[in-house]
Amino acid sequence: MRRTSRYPVEGANSLWHVYKTVPFWKVVKNFVVIQLARYTPFLGMKNWLYRTFLHMKVGKHTSFALMVMPDVMFPEKISVGINTVIGYNTTILAHEYLIHEYRLGEVVIGDEVLIGANSTILPGLSIGNGAIVSAGTLVHKDVPEGAFVGGNPMKIIYTKEEMLEREQQTSL
Repeated sequence: MRRTSRYPVEGANSLWHVYKTVPFWKVVKNFVVIQLARYTPFLGMKNWLYRTFLHMKVGKHTSFALMVMPDVMFPEKISVGINTVIGYNTTILAHEYLIHEYRLGEVVIGDEVLIGANSTILPGLSIGNGAIVSAGTLVHKDVPEGAFVGGNPMKIIYTKEEMLEREQQTSL
């Protein structure tokens, strides 16, 4: 279950009201910072940009691959743990603008999580420590700790216990 706060709007669709919900200059600043970070090959610099200018919580040794797109409007609602890898061209959303409302939600990505390339993470969910998200996955619900998930819609492929069993079998 995604945990989002809902904000109804009247009249035009909620995106039409965007600058009533988030300041224009905040979006401009965030966009510039995100574009710099998307193209820089220096992982430490990306994390510094995200922490300093976007107020994201980014753990030590976390790696954002090229072209990762954090939420441009509410990046401060994103938290990523220690030693996590966010794959190429992944999108992490903390908002969604719908016709009659917009929604905001925290995104919490745990420690030592691997998120495959071209994945999309929707607002209001958490990805547990040690989880693996297959490339191209639409993460639309919480991911349990240690699970291996994938697909669109996302499904649990292996639970933490099944992953441990597989690792034991391959080490024999």
